[in-house]
Amino acid sequence: MSRREKLYHLHDFLRQCRTPVSRQRLMEELGCSQATLYRLIAELRDQFGAPLEQDDDTRGFYYDRSLAGNFELPGLWISPDELQALLTARHVLGNVQPGLLVDELDAMQQRINQLLGREGLDLSANPERIQIRHDAGRPVPADLFETVLRALFQRQRLDLIYHGRRRDDVSQRQVSPQRLISYRDRWYLAAWCHQADDFRSFALERIRELALVDEEARDLPVEAISRHFDQAFGIFSGPADHQAVLRFSAEASRWAADEVWHPEQQGQWLDDGRWELKLPFGQARELLMTILSYGPDVEVVSPEALKTQVRDALKAALTQY
Repeated sequence: MSRREKLYHLHDFLRQCRTPVSRQRLMEELGCSQATLYRLIAELRDQFGAPLEQDDDTRGFYYDRSLAGNFELPGLWISPDELQALLTARHVLGNVQPGLLVDELDAMQQRINQLLGREGLDLSANPERIQIRHDAGRPVPADLFETVLRALFQRQRLDLIYHGRRRDDVSQRQVSPQRLISYRDRWYLAAWCHQADDFRSFALERIRELALVDEEARDLPVEAISRHFDQAFGIFSGPADHQAVLRFSAEASRWAADEVWHPEQQGQWLDDGRWELKLPFGQARELLMTILSYGPDVEVVSPEALKTQVRDALKAALTQY
């Protein structure tokens, strides 16, 4: 955390605590040294006037309850992550079609505007200053989304007719929904497919027909779901059975090195200015498409099977020209 974030976090943490908090507990919460903690405490109390006190007996720190309710950090109390979340939420609420909850949603948006206003961001007067684009998103019918959501939380199975793009085939499946995943502005259903007897991902916009089944959904352990959908690169991931090693040209590295490819990725700069990336993957389909988007600016070092797939795809593309 930056100093600004630590200061905000200290303020927020003390505001929620009802009893004095020890020095050691605060150091663990902030992940900082004793010297840093005392600097933050002094800044919070002396510069910003926080009602921060120290208990005579326990030597723990606390906010004076009689004064804490009227104290905020002016222009500082919204963290960077929260600021981005508020801007995104404001955009989403502004694009919701009017319905039965129009008054409640409008009140939520006004509250967001008030919070942003305290940061000196008057978006109600200058809405054009922030633009959030979702050009690559694919719309999902509202009734279909609602049915999937209901099945997910009421633990019911779903019968669906699905059009798979890759093979251009239509199949009928019965699935037990496990997760809804928003990935790159698109919605996917992570489910247990009873026909395949395995996990599958379904793009919601490719579901042709959908119906609730009056049968209890199969529940899978969270660890098993995470192992299939979280450990490898991409949305159609599968277990992370392989590791890809990619090297980007010096120019492309300035972009590739700043991207979050996977939570478990490993990257290092080479002496010639190139960037080397290691990341786990299962099915190569999505990773292959991402590699091809970099054209000649990326080299697949390993595994050999992935190199072969990239080489074959590039040869096939060349025949078009």
